[in-house]
Amino acid sequence: GIKPGWHYFGRKMDVADFEWAMWFTSFRNVILFALSGHVLFAKLCSMMVPQHRSVVYMLYGILAVLGTMGSTYLMIILSHCVVLYSVSLAKQKWLCFVSGLCSLASFKLEPFSTWQSGFVTGTFDLQDVLFYGGSGFTIMRCMSFALENCERKEGNYSIFNLLKYNFYLPFFFFGPVMTFDRFHTQVGTSELRRKGDEMWNIRVQAVVHLGAIVVVDIFFHFFYILTLPSDIKFMNQLSDWALAGLAYSNLVYDWVKAAVMFGVINTFSRLDHLDPPQPPKCITMLYVFAETHFDRGINDWLCRYVYDYIGGEHKNILKELLATIATFLVTTLWLGPCEIVYIWSICNCFGLNFELWVQTFFGLKPFASIEGSLSEAMSRRIRGFFGAVNFWAIVLYNILALNSLDFALLVSERILFTGFPISTLSIWFITYCGVQLIKEREHLPCCHLPTLPPPAPLN
Repeated sequence: GIKPGWHYFGRKMDVADFEWAMWFTSFRNVILFALSGHVLFAKLCSMMVPQHRSVVYMLYGILAVLGTMGSTYLMIILSHCVVLYSVSLAKQKWLCFVSGLCSLASFKLEPFSTWQSGFVTGTFDLQDVLFYGGSGFTIMRCMSFALENCERKEGNYSIFNLLKYNFYLPFFFFGPVMTFDRFHTQVGTSELRRKGDEMWNIRVQAVVHLGAIVVVDIFFHFFYILTLPSDIKFMNQLSDWALAGLAYSNLVYDWVKAAVMFGVINTFSRLDHLDPPQPPKCITMLYVFAETHFDRGINDWLCRYVYDYIGGEHKNILKELLATIATFLVTTLWLGPCEIVYIWSICNCFGLNFELWVQTFFGLKPFASIEGSLSEAMSRRIRGFFGAVNFWAIVLYNILALNSLDFALLVSERILFTGFPISTLSIWFITYCGVQLIKEREHLPCCHLPTLPPPAPLN
């Protein structure tokens, strides 16, 4: 995972994360060129024929996909779109869902995946990433379209609406997923007006993302946090604190990566007058499983069509159990079924349900009356005690997918058993202080930082 980096300073670079290296090193210029072309054509269209901008987005997206992946790949994508559109005309949600999952499975399971990818000829390094990325997100968008079409009381959306939705280039290969109802409403607006400080905020966000890219690049040349966990023999020589810090820093990096990658795409989509899914919540601010996600687009999709649809108000334990199982089954298929994904899904499904069981248990009359007699501050302190335990459960469950099962087991063993009681209690206490600080920050309305004002116009 280490390759030559800044030879001027004699530093090598951690390139264990293929996605980051692809985005900001290997294919940076290609990605920027394609997105910049989209922005140029979109700007010309919004100035000349704003009522037809969605058509221009679609045509540019189709041409970009055709030029990048070839006509065979385009025909594969179009065939899946046509099939799922035809199914949506029956207006049966279960049929749309089953058909969509079958289409998704055809890209995630063998031998169907290899069979379809075999039609696409080419040897460039990005081909597999673009093939599976574009295909997976296409199916999720088609399922959203089909399910929203079922909700429509009169008539059906046209297949033209589906193509405009699917071939919006900034979202096509790498996401995020915006549900069809939101995209259709926003892209159908012909009156393109911006608020006074909107362009200023877009510029600020672009500068922040650029700064984050530079910081991560510096970090990769001095701290090899992604490569180190693969050397278990070396990991055994580290202290309990170093292991805990390494596990935590891996999750922080993954959040930064998601925030930056989706943030860059979202910046381009905001220039098109869209309101894309927000970046994920900072991992340091998470102490409940219900808010844990790294891709808010997929999270919104799952909540709308699976989790909230089955779970309702999420107060019934049985419904919640069915909702979480169904959600993580779809998530497992989306990520690609394999042993580590199975373990990750089971752990997070258990964590989400256990959270509800604990809340339900302590919501019973004796405990509720005791908490009612306490001050709000004391109640937050007690909840912070459980939040600190939850925080490390989230960390340990998710480094399974980010690193390896061996590394997750090593960190768990060192924190919970080998390091008990000194390391265990000290790490828990520091985490408790952090969770308590977060809860106090969320409680105080004055803690929210104001947005930067736009600069005054020059006279």
